[in-house]
Amino acid sequence: MWLHALTLLLMLSLTGCATQQSVIELDEEVSAGRRTFSFDQTNNFDIMSRYLISPGDVLDVLYQIRTWIEKDSFFIATDHTVAVKFVYTPELNEEQLVRPNGMITLPYLGDVYVVGKTPAQLETELKKAYAGILRDPMISVLVPEFQSAIKEVKKDLHTAPRGLSRLVTVHPDGYVVFPMLGEVQVAGRTIKDVNAELNTHYEKLISGLHVDLFLEKHTGSLVYVLGAVKEPGGFTIAKPISVTQALALAGSFSNDAELGSVIVARRHGLEIVATRLDLRRSADMGGRGTLFYLMPDDVVFVPRTRLSESSQIATELRDLLMFRGWHITVESISFSDD
Repeated sequence: MWLHALTLLLMLSLTGCATQQSVIELDEEVSAGRRTFSFDQTNNFDIMSRYLISPGDVLDVLYQIRTWIEKDSFFIATDHTVAVKFVYTPELNEEQLVRPNGMITLPYLGDVYVVGKTPAQLETELKKAYAGILRDPMISVLVPEFQSAIKEVKKDLHTAPRGLSRLVTVHPDGYVVFPMLGEVQVAGRTIKDVNAELNTHYEKLISGLHVDLFLEKHTGSLVYVLGAVKEPGGFTIAKPISVTQALALAGSFSNDAELGSVIVARRHGLEIVATRLDLRRSADMGGRGTLFYLMPDDVVFVPRTRLSESSQIATELRDLLMFRGWHITVESISFSDD
């Protein structure tokens, strides 16, 4: 019942639309408004900053070793070398690389866990432990080598053309293999979110290791122009573009195109939302209408005959969206009219 009511309302709105366009006079300067779908009324030129990573994208991972940043506390880690000095019994002195299990081995005590402790904390613990073994134990703990892991990272990552950086490609399953971290799921996420997660993981592994993530090459920022255009297909965009600019990418519209009934479809959750545009009134077509801006994955359909009924629009959209894998029914499409 609601679909019939919607169809009637849509037909009335279409028949009531003005058929004459407002023409910009010679040497006249006018301001053109901008709009997109009602549920995406944000700053259109912030669209690409919200770009979601897609399989096939190439990411540039730039590594920085921030050893110059002063830290409040210094904690012993598994890649550190620990030197334990006995002032009165130097024959007991030990200098060892902390093992992966966080242990070093000391005379009379055996294995001692040292990871996560400051040198001062370890000194205090060792003095207490040796109090029953040595008379008045005077012990100092030093960390003469604490950058061995950083040296290994530099050795592993450094290449002549790119320095401490790596180009990584997003796999078809949406994962990327990062050095020392292994597989990380990145598809469907923003560069900012993935960058923050990487720095959280790397900081836990090596203090001072920081990464900056950039989009080197993208494959997901596409808009699709179909119907009565000269070169239909998908087109890569690096910034938001208007519907008219999208038609230019498709070689412009054909002679039998119905510009008063152009359809733009966008996914919104589980729903496909469609709007009908009258490009004859568009500001970049010589009219006084607004500029309608597209987002990645939008579909523009230019019909050859005027679409007047919602059921007709739904059928057209269902057929043209099938190639994108948008398996939809007529009932899953909602409409608006420009």
